[in-house]
Amino acid sequence: MQTDSEPQTHIRGSIAVQVAEHCSGEVLPRIDQVVEEAPCVLTYNDIAHATMMATPTDLADFAVGFSLAEGIVDASNDIYSIDVRPAGIGYEVQMRLSARCFARLKSRRRSLLGSSGCGLCGVESLETMLPALTPLAYQFSLPQSLLNQAVAHLSQARPAPREAGALHTALFISATGERLMARHDVGRHNALDKLIGALAAAHIQAQSGLAIVSSRASFEMVAKCASAGISTLVSVSAPTSMAVKWAVDLNMNLIGFAGSTRHVVYCSQHQ
Repeated sequence: MQTDSEPQTHIRGSIAVQVAEHCSGEVLPRIDQVVEEAPCVLTYNDIAHATMMATPTDLADFAVGFSLAEGIVDASNDIYSIDVRPAGIGYEVQMRLSARCFARLKSRRRSLLGSSGCGLCGVESLETMLPALTPLAYQFSLPQSLLNQAVAHLSQARPAPREAGALHTALFISATGERLMARHDVGRHNALDKLIGALAAAHIQAQSGLAIVSSRASFEMVAKCASAGISTLVSVSAPTSMAVKWAVDLNMNLIGFAGSTRHVVYCSQHQ
């Protein structure tokens, strides 16, 4: 089953601009496609919670994935409605939450008010910076053939070369090597949030495959995967030390520098 569309010459969310390309002493005027970046306000029950700079595509998926990964909701059906609309120079995503989840969100917001903290997004301590996640009941193995398929799918899914430099891509690959979902954004976290939201909307079991991203792997990305039940994160670049620690603690596979001829296993439950 392949639920995603085939790669395009360029993706939605880019705009055409007139540029002058300087190459080998020549000046070549041409039209370039530049990835769009715009502020996106996430609003819950009429209260603005966060403003993110994002590529304004698949914003409903982004809202669901962000809400799940941040622990604002426990399941996608805790969000009763999503309304995406232009707002000034950007976009607003208005969501209606269940009373239980909204009460929890308001309690969390009150705990952040007035905090001098440690400078990490207003949190009061290093401990409260880290979400409470349960180690995954690991069942997924990663044969070399599947890793090779994931790398190939990522190469095919990335946008045209002129846009790829500004966009990150996150893919979900099934245990049989099929590309089930791909999402793109200027922000690597946003691309992963969009992917998680798309998986939830399509009712795809995250435990049945792996995520591969076109960026480094930070601890936030490990945490987002774990919160969605994705037990294997593959990155084309390096992980951070905190990403490795969390992957170990959360019983995950973490693979870095994934390419057609090389990869580095930082954490594996099947070594």
